[in-house]
Amino acid sequence: MIRAFVFDIYNTLLEVGPAPPDSEARWLRLCAGALGQTRAPSLAEFDARCLETDGMARAIARARGIQFPEPFWPDIARKVLPALESLSDDLLDDFLYEHARLQRTARLMPGAGEALAELRRRGAILGLCSNCQPYTLREMLPALARADLSMGIFDPQLCFYSFRAGFSKPDPKPFRILLHELAARQVTPAEALFAGDRLDKDISPAQAQGWRTWRLTTLPEGALGGDWFQFLEWVRQENGP
Repeated sequence: MIRAFVFDIYNTLLEVGPAPPDSEARWLRLCAGALGQTRAPSLAEFDARCLETDGMARAIARARGIQFPEPFWPDIARKVLPALESLSDDLLDDFLYEHARLQRTARLMPGAGEALAELRRRGAILGLCSNCQPYTLREMLPALARADLSMGIFDPQLCFYSFRAGFSKPDPKPFRILLHELAARQVTPAEALFAGDRLDKDISPAQAQGWRTWRLTTLPEGALGGDWFQFLEWVRQENGP
């Protein structure tokens, strides 16, 4: 029987869709409203400079011995657009969440809400392990709400977010940390399952630390997997109706 389930977020719980068609116009309104800037860089320019700055931060962190670094996105954004320094942490959080919404849409993967609700009813321990940034948690809120769920279904002690740690998957430490937390609750690796969409960052490193795994995919190759509907049917077979 599996007692604990830990999930990746992007392309596992959240389906990422295309950017809205009016993203550039909304970006300019965002900058004007939050910063009073009528001559802001274009959205494409801001994004490109952020990626460049993020890459430099990762290179510095790797030189200091962090194999899989995760720079803190608010710090990157402030370096690229110094006017953001005038915002409080809360207002900057709002700004970067709105910026994220201009880059993509996010909703629960088909079947994910039903699966999470059933696991919750079964009394399973639920957690998250994601390479993400603060805006990711904001993206989760409306997606879960549409399925009458909330972030409260996930145990805070069983949630690893790379932006808080400064390093990311596939580093083995997140998987070890979460197994250690489960061991304190008398949950063994054989009773714990990690679900994610990527072999390189999710499935392989989790298996290397002793987790059982499920790959969220329409084309499982060599690993137990399938979509959320197949996952839920497998859980019913594994844990009983």
